[in-house]
Amino acid sequence: DGSVTVLCAKGGVEPQTETVWRQANKYMVPRMVYVNKMDITGADFYNCVEQLRTRLQANAVPIALPIGKEDEFKGIVDLLTMEALVHYDDLGKDVRKEEIPADMKEIAEKYRTELVEHIAEVDDELMEKYLGGEEFTVEEMKAAIRKSTIANTMVPVTCGSSYKSKGVQELLDNIVDY
Repeated sequence: DGSVTVLCAKGGVEPQTETVWRQANKYMVPRMVYVNKMDITGADFYNCVEQLRTRLQANAVPIALPIGKEDEFKGIVDLLTMEALVHYDDLGKDVRKEEIPADMKEIAEKYRTELVEHIAEVDDELMEKYLGGEEFTVEEMKAAIRKSTIANTMVPVTCGSSYKSKGVQELLDNIVDY
């Protein structure tokens, strides 16, 4: 069994997070992180990822990025499919797959490259594909992320706003997949 650590996008890693994280390390519990409250003032997804890496020494690897923040938060970029999942309501019912916003393409490519490199490191077959310049399928990526998460060599990180039902369905899908 694994667990999902929920961080506040503003507060990030807090003392109680560190305590629970140490226990999870002790018992080798696989986990993923959901950065919640991306819609509140002071929300900073990238700071949360950095805190996971520095304060918890976690191999935090984003699998999604937020589109906007605070009152401009409107969805996520799925780094596996390289699609934007844009929410047009606060109920999680009107979600549309779109192209990644132009102002996010560069950062999405950067984090996608990090994800692909990690995946290549955990699977010899995929490393061969990677070195040969071949793209991974979404299914191959999901299988490698699951393998790495269960082995505690990766902590997938995603985000959303539970209050506004943005990113919640994606989180549930990720829990099933990984």
